[in-house]
Amino acid sequence: MRHGKSGRKLNRSSSHRLAMFRNMVTSLLDHERIYTTHAKAKELRRWADWMITLGKRGDLHARRQALQVIRDKSVVHKLFADLAQRYQARSGGYTRTVKVGFRVGDGAPLSLIELLTVETVKKKKKMKRKPRKAVEAAPPAVEEAVVEEAVAEEAVAEEAVEKKKKKSKTAKKAEAEAPATEEVVEEKAAADEVSEPEPEKVAKTPEKKIAKTKKDKEGDEK
Repeated sequence: MRHGKSGRKLNRSSSHRLAMFRNMVTSLLDHERIYTTHAKAKELRRWADWMITLGKRGDLHARRQALQVIRDKSVVHKLFADLAQRYQARSGGYTRTVKVGFRVGDGAPLSLIELLTVETVKKKKKMKRKPRKAVEAAPPAVEEAVVEEAVAEEAVAEEAVEKKKKKSKTAKKAEAEAPATEEVVEEKAAADEVSEPEPEKVAKTPEKKIAKTKKDKEGDEK
């Protein structure tokens, strides 16, 4: 059971592994990018993060601890002067690994491990979420727009209702006027029917009178 034994052995003894990672972290901090196998790159991230954390601490004890690992004093000076200021706003994740292919001899997977540049650090700062106050201040404008749309829709609906009411009123007036005209026409027709028999009577009365006079004359002659 491997209790309390973290890290990869990489098929090397402890002294060989320690010396190898001291050299690799020195080269990484100096050149800011190196090519190595993928397993070594993943293990090297721990060493690089540890050194940059010491540089951000910046006191004398941290400098002496870094000198126990890094084998070049100029690299230690770069770590405490430049890299510490570059990553002052970050709390971890100072490196990036990218797979680049396989080694020609044994086919081992190769990776590029590099320190994050100033541009990538700034981009990640910009990608942070907005504070809650700004997010909470935005909804009232949206609510006002929604309210304005609702008011406009209500006004359009009221106009449509008023138009329908006007149309219904005009239709009712037309219906009310139509029976009155029909009654007037019927009354005129009835008056015409009543007035028609009178000419017949006027026409028949002279004939009756003539016939009566003739009968009276005949009766007198007899």
